[in-house]
Amino acid sequence: MSRLPDPAFWSGKRVLLTGHTGFKGSWAGLWLKQLGAHVTGYALPPVSEPSLHGLLDGDGLPQGRFGDIRDGAALASTMRQSEPEIILHMAAQPLVRESYATPAETFDVNVMGTIRLLEVARATPSVKAILVVTTDKVYRNDESGRHFRETDTLGGHDPYSGSKAACELAVATWRRAYFSERGIRVATARGGNVIGGGDFSTDRLVPDIVRAALSGTRLNIRSPLATRPWQHVLDCLTGYFLFAEALHGGASGVDALNFGPSPAEPQIPVRDVANAIQAVMGLDPEWDDVSSLEQPREMQTLGLDPALAGESLAWRARLTQREAIEWTARWYDGWRRGKAALQLTLDQIDAFTKGR
Repeated sequence: MSRLPDPAFWSGKRVLLTGHTGFKGSWAGLWLKQLGAHVTGYALPPVSEPSLHGLLDGDGLPQGRFGDIRDGAALASTMRQSEPEIILHMAAQPLVRESYATPAETFDVNVMGTIRLLEVARATPSVKAILVVTTDKVYRNDESGRHFRETDTLGGHDPYSGSKAACELAVATWRRAYFSERGIRVATARGGNVIGGGDFSTDRLVPDIVRAALSGTRLNIRSPLATRPWQHVLDCLTGYFLFAEALHGGASGVDALNFGPSPAEPQIPVRDVANAIQAVMGLDPEWDDVSSLEQPREMQTLGLDPALAGESLAWRARLTQREAIEWTARWYDGWRRGKAALQLTLDQIDAFTKGR
């Protein structure tokens, strides 16, 4: 079982969290505040309705500012005011299918937005560590079904994946050219397919399941047999936080890490995820296979090898993929039955950290 983030480390740490209004960013901001960090958020307003950020209604969330990651002046102002020691950069255009519709904007946000952040950060004396979150999709996927390691070739068949691979190259360039000689550690984190309560994004499997359940309509699944490295948001965030701790202390000698489920676990296809979530929510597992319809290409197989994270950080997923799916379904089932999103989220953070 993975070790957990150290409250003694995070207590009083000044953190800039970009993308704090997103699904993963909302979980991160809430947990970091629980750990005692002084968090400043920077992001666009939530794009979905509902959104986890909106459902939490500000309770326990970090103070934040709405702004575009490509706006250097606004970023500089936020940096001056917050004087962060650690930057967790999660702001992005994160959707594969959206990237097909808006490829130029996807590259602009994911690549130039990151460069704007790094430019402002290198002019901010307080910064000691920067962790840029990319994705499991940065690798040149040959559909072999193997689990990619950090040394594998980067690439991308779709604009989202390509933009994140380009982001990795930009981070490496800025690290070598501007940050290494100053002793500021800059690295990237490549998380698996993150699931958990409160994701209401468009064209994602779990939100699509929940929307179908709430509306009483049948679920459409684009690729029933596709497999992904499913992991719970709290496992992924644990990896990010441990990596940031190591970067801040200068203890980490790696520049990129994968965070995902153990390759020893059986791969779970999309159809089984849908069936399991519907069952936990008390629904008959029902869906329609729409894979025959014309649609943008998405990879059928994807896997990560997180061995290096285990070796360097003593990180490994605390929840199996099956448990991650069950925890996710329980969150949504509780929410649709009227339980407060804040309490559901805090309860799962508590259960996760106590090993329940």
